[in-house]
Amino acid sequence: MTSTPQALDSRAAPLFDIPFEGSPQAADWIARINDFLHGELAALARDKGIDHENSPDLETLRQVWRRSHALGFYGMTLPTQMGGPSLSVLDHVLIKEAIYAHGSPFAPHILGELSGPPRVGALARQATPWQMERFILPVARAEKAICFALTEVEAGSDAGALQTQAVRDGDDFVIHGRKRFISGSPFADLAVLLASTSSDPQQREISAFFVDLAQPGVRVEAGYKTMAGQSHTGDIVLENVRVPAAQLIGEQGRGLALALGRITVNRLLHCPAMVGLATAALRDARDYACQRRQFGRAIGQFQAIQHMLADMATDLAAARALMIATARQIDAGSEARAQASMAKLFCSEAGFRIADKAVQIHGGEGIVQGRRVEFLFRMLRMYRVLTGTSEIQRNTIARELVGELR
Repeated sequence: MTSTPQALDSRAAPLFDIPFEGSPQAADWIARINDFLHGELAALARDKGIDHENSPDLETLRQVWRRSHALGFYGMTLPTQMGGPSLSVLDHVLIKEAIYAHGSPFAPHILGELSGPPRVGALARQATPWQMERFILPVARAEKAICFALTEVEAGSDAGALQTQAVRDGDDFVIHGRKRFISGSPFADLAVLLASTSSDPQQREISAFFVDLAQPGVRVEAGYKTMAGQSHTGDIVLENVRVPAAQLIGEQGRGLALALGRITVNRLLHCPAMVGLATAALRDARDYACQRRQFGRAIGQFQAIQHMLADMATDLAAARALMIATARQIDAGSEARAQASMAKLFCSEAGFRIADKAVQIHGGEGIVQGRRVEFLFRMLRMYRVLTGTSEIQRNTIARELVGELR
């Protein structure tokens, strides 16, 4: 198997013979999504020249979203009252892991992670009937894309330190500020945007709004790429934008609680992407080691290479076990706050170690831009920063362990 981004995985056997831990329903979902990945999406990537370095245009993304919705995959994360399938967290984790382990450049778009139902499903309980019709249902039906706009230059790990202001003016709020590093913003129609509604700069009062990104005073600046070479991220600039008070989500001042309300589950649900990508890196490294010949034999026969592969497989097994154990705890009713942070910390750090060794095994081939293993190295490095840095995860774990020391 070649490791170029253009070549998607064949139907590879699992790295080890282990039983499937999920439900029969999840196994069926994985089988059907694999058909989609290996069939239509693989053909679309070839026809359009799409790979990890060459992102799809908006119309292609809309095509993928609509087709995924038609096949029933796009709404997997929705609550049951919106037609979601009522999967356990464990099933969720295993399905998402299988998607990313495939290696497709469309992996983040099958479930709409950057722009679709995962961004709005948890808001259904807070939204008014009008907000459901105007903002949430069009996203659920793959008619519109939405992003989540929290981060700013001075508000990242300290999510409450927002400088974007929303000032009440009659029946509207007037919003002014700049959001930074917003995933999915370059192809979003809407945003769930958090802003300060406090008149006192010393008081933190964060509120959430639905914002139409096409309205006057809003622009998305997306002229940069992440280190992984993708252009999924941009800034949202708001210059005295009038937003009707009817677009306030939930109560004024409760926006941060709303945003962080599912942080434990959401933190865990980033882990299957890391585990899936690390699986792809290990599989690529193993296959390359079996094919590449030096000194008259496959390099996989050298003990140095075998030990790297063994360490990679052990890291992967440990990360996957922690992820699955945490999913089971959440399904059993545990808050699992520390465990979710442990899973995110370990999966991101172990994933990067696996990618690093994969590059080493590939040698010169591994450091050439355009090789999939080189992309995986960059992508898995990013996950140590994305969705809460490793340092923030350690803070959470320690706080749960020893409490707030004074």
